Amino acid sequence: MSSTSSGRASSPVVPSPPAENLPATNKWVRGLAVASLVANIGIVVTGGAVRLTASGLGCPEWPLCTPDSLTTTPEMGIHGIIEFGNRLLTFVLAAIAFGMVFSIWKIRAERRDLFKLSVALLAGIPAQALLGGITVWTGLNPWIVGGHFILSMVLIVLATVLVNRAWLSPHQLGSTNGPLATRSLRPLLGALGIASALSVLLGVVVTGSGPHAGDHGAARNGLDPDLMTRLHVVPVYLLVFALAVALYLVYRHATDGRLRSSLLLLTVVVLIQAVIGYAQHFLHLPIVLVGLHMLGASLLTAAAAHVVFTGFSRQVPGADPAARPAGAAASRRG
Repeated sequence: MSSTSSGRASSPVVPSPPAENLPATNKWVRGLAVASLVANIGIVVTGGAVRLTASGLGCPEWPLCTPDSLTTTPEMGIHGIIEFGNRLLTFVLAAIAFGMVFSIWKIRAERRDLFKLSVALLAGIPAQALLGGITVWTGLNPWIVGGHFILSMVLIVLATVLVNRAWLSPHQLGSTNGPLATRSLRPLLGALGIASALSVLLGVVVTGSGPHAGDHGAARNGLDPDLMTRLHVVPVYLLVFALAVALYLVYRHATDGRLRSSLLLLTVVVLIQAVIGYAQHFLHLPIVLVGLHMLGASLLTAAAAHVVFTGFSRQVPGADPAARPAGAAASRRG
């Protein structure tokens, strides 16, 4: 007996739109995606400026700046201004995140990928703010400060994926092509991602053992800075080796240009970051170079995430997948 004859009305089935009919994004959405990535990197740099100028407790309270004032006071001097200025940038980041969510609201059902990433980035802002408050409450505990930095790296990864997804054309959204990376290249790309993550994580530990605590009275993690530095360079060497092999493979075979470009970008970032890292070590950690190294860590995270996305995703922005050389398909089977 049908559901109609038994008195139960059957609910209509609304078919999902074909993948090739999913809406592409406009310039406003793409611009906000890029702004989200830039802002998440920028707040890492300004947070580094707070720590490197010993302004970490420039506002000794949270969420207020002082027990009686939301804002900095003249008596707190330049350190209060620097710390409070960094807090204000959180509102800029929040405005961009809200703007991103609102800009895709009408297409959220069709572009769930963008909507989920945007909501995750928005949710990361209060999480960062709360973690920042805990760093103040704990007197800049180096492990909490490190966790604050790592959460920023996670948000940078999400923002990098958001930028890539926002740039997909309708044709690419409906694409069912295999990953751009060959089977022999995929383990290398995975190794690049892992080595990059380990380099950043151990860099945080090195920072926690070094002299730039964010405040002259803040504690350090108690580890040997020289030993931590030597451990830190191990995944860096592995990263450089994996990059060299990956570059050889992509130029040895007819690999898609988008993957070659992403690997070249990562190579440039790694080389610059390595030069800055060695220079800051042998020059005894001048604050300008340490700040540049923090910027480099953010760019390394974004570049590594871009490589992994480009190599493994079946939908990659850029040149039309149909225009890929025939040799690339053959190499993907190898």
